[in-house]
Amino acid sequence: MKIKRKGSAAWQGGLKDGRGEISTESGALSSYPYGFAARFEGQRGSNPEELIGAAHASCFTMALSKILGEAGLTADQLNTTADVMLEQVDGGFAITSVHLTLKGKVPGADQAKFDELADKAKAGCPVSKLLDTKITLDTTLEG
Repeated sequence: MKIKRKGSAAWQGGLKDGRGEISTESGALSSYPYGFAARFEGQRGSNPEELIGAAHASCFTMALSKILGEAGLTADQLNTTADVMLEQVDGGFAITSVHLTLKGKVPGADQAKFDELADKAKAGCPVSKLLDTKITLDTTLEG
């Protein structure tokens, strides 16, 4: 089975004075603003790192829910935060790490079992595997 989802971005202007809009196929985001100030100066708007964080946290949490079910457990509550680190390295910027913080209420699970299943979810989550994914690119320059 293959599932294809789309996110899109539009941009006008230069890096610091330009502005962009991001949208998702589902409509969860529609022409939502992003730009240099939102990414690097803490101003209103979104940025790629928080979107990656939300994607990773949601993917990991869903994967954990599946793995808990396979172990005969059901969570009353799972809350995950993903801290995505963007750092200046070698004259440019790179996402250097993602730290997942999980809090859960899972009747019947002890801490050791919870840790084991969470580690399994972290390894199996498709977003966790993202860095191992081949990325392709098609371009068209319009006149």
